[in-house]
Amino acid sequence: MKELLIIAIGSAIVNNVVLSQFLGICPFLGVSKKVETASGMGGAVIFVITIASFITSLIYKFILVPLNISYLQTIVFILVIAALVQFVEMFLKKAMPSLYNALGVYLPLITTNCAVLGVALTNVQKDYGILTGVVNGIGTSVGFAIAIIIMAGIREKIEYNDISESFQGTPIVLITAALMSIAFFGFSGLI
Repeated sequence: MKELLIIAIGSAIVNNVVLSQFLGICPFLGVSKKVETASGMGGAVIFVITIASFITSLIYKFILVPLNISYLQTIVFILVIAALVQFVEMFLKKAMPSLYNALGVYLPLITTNCAVLGVALTNVQKDYGILTGVVNGIGTSVGFAIAIIIMAGIREKIEYNDISESFQGTPIVLITAALMSIAFFGFSGLI
């Protein structure tokens, strides 16, 4: 139990997928304009990464390894992730149309979000079992949600500040992301 807690905290805070590993930058920068939208994207990523970690672990352990076709893991993992994102997209379109419209093009981009694939591949590379892989997936996705929500909160506050014209827009967002990354590197000795 202690090991699972260390993995969850480590993947959420210490090795944050966005701010330490620099995976999932596209939705991080694209959807972090408003806290509500960022929260919706964070929730969708939590769902997709958690379920993808479970399903890819099962497929890898019970299909790819026994059949000695583990070299197909990347292709299989991408197909699983694409199917999960389609499910999330259909659900949001039906149940929460306002969030679906707010996420726009970034919702289907979860399929190509390298953070989702990165978690599945990390689980395989570190030889995590099914439970450990799911805990790693939950921790990583919660870390993504934390980072994108913090960034959205900062960006909402930045709108009301007087920023020189040369730093408005993307430059100030990149500087903010860099400062957040430096702040999260302060956790590097924690675990």
